[in-house]
Amino acid sequence: MQAQSTKPNFEFVALMAALMSIVALAIDALLPAISAIGLTINSTDPTANQQLITMIFLGLGVGQLFFGPLSDSFGRKPIVYIGFGVFTLASIVCLTATSLEWMLVGRIFQGIGLSAPRSISISIIRDTYKGDYMARVMSFVTAFFILIPIVAPAFGKWVMDAFGWKAIFYVQLGFALLIAIWFWRRQAETLKPEYKKPFSPRIFWDGLKEFLKHRETIAFTMTSGLITGAFLVFLSAAQHVFENQYGLPEEFPYIFAGLAISIGLATFMNGTLVVRFGMRPLAFTAMIAFCIISVLYVLLFWGSPNPSMPVAVLFLSAQFFCLGFLWGNFRSIAMEPIGHIAGIGAAINGCASTLVAVPIATYIGSFIDDTIWPMFAGLAVCGCVALSIFMVVRRKNLVSRRATR
Repeated sequence: MQAQSTKPNFEFVALMAALMSIVALAIDALLPAISAIGLTINSTDPTANQQLITMIFLGLGVGQLFFGPLSDSFGRKPIVYIGFGVFTLASIVCLTATSLEWMLVGRIFQGIGLSAPRSISISIIRDTYKGDYMARVMSFVTAFFILIPIVAPAFGKWVMDAFGWKAIFYVQLGFALLIAIWFWRRQAETLKPEYKKPFSPRIFWDGLKEFLKHRETIAFTMTSGLITGAFLVFLSAAQHVFENQYGLPEEFPYIFAGLAISIGLATFMNGTLVVRFGMRPLAFTAMIAFCIISVLYVLLFWGSPNPSMPVAVLFLSAQFFCLGFLWGNFRSIAMEPIGHIAGIGAAINGCASTLVAVPIATYIGSFIDDTIWPMFAGLAVCGCVALSIFMVVRRKNLVSRRATR
């Protein structure tokens, strides 16, 4: 498939960001409502209620394994529509749930449905662009995408205070409908007929074998999972940390927005710098900084209570600024060698990184009771392991280049 090496147009970037942003809305708008939902469904354990956030990621990971191969056979657009349909049905389950178990079932299936627009948007980008230009598009898409986490918690709190927590799910459904209509009217099918693969059970296994042939693809899928897992610890525990540990329930949406701005600024900067410096050098530098910040926090506050809120926010902002240079670049590096199987490749990449991330987030999150130190310990461990993988692959690539000269 012929991918472009030209400047992306604004509407394409905005539409791809919108396809991803419904995921952010489904997660972040619900953060201020976790306690209220818990009371309604008779679940008062804060660590158990964190699963309302982490389980949607499980659905996101699993769903891609189905929708990715289907999109390589039937085209990108029909599968996106199916995903929105599953999301709608799952939202109804959440609205009618009377227990934590049923609410988690709904959240998992919300993730399965949203995995279609989320992962297939990446396939569409890979169909259309390549190399550092793909990383540029991914960075700009992520920068737009970050606008939702900036406003979603505050918006979710306003909706909940005015109309109750169920109204948040109705808003999500309305937003999904608008995006689906926009996608239907304005986005052409990017999978050309000659590249469609006949659907069969072998399409996944053939794609997996091709995926496993590429060292960088495997390595950066794993690093994405490690970094995402560390971030999910914060995402799932943020409401508990700022509302219960710091006693700031009213300020929480604005603190969260400020941290999201840190990621958005970095992703925008990455989009402007990646063509000049390359995605690998930028990601490597950010990975080193990510490890230094988390290790520094672990050493400074070992065995101590939480630092003051400004100090904690300063460390988190610096940590998340690094993330803005990691997510888009890691995904682009992993996808670069497998553009010929972009659909199943994006699915395996997304599923594998999620299956790494969710257990990490669940395990570390269980320790965040009265201090955020375990969160930074998790960031440090995951970051250092990811950096080690990065360094091994980087060294092997240098050796390979020297051998071919």
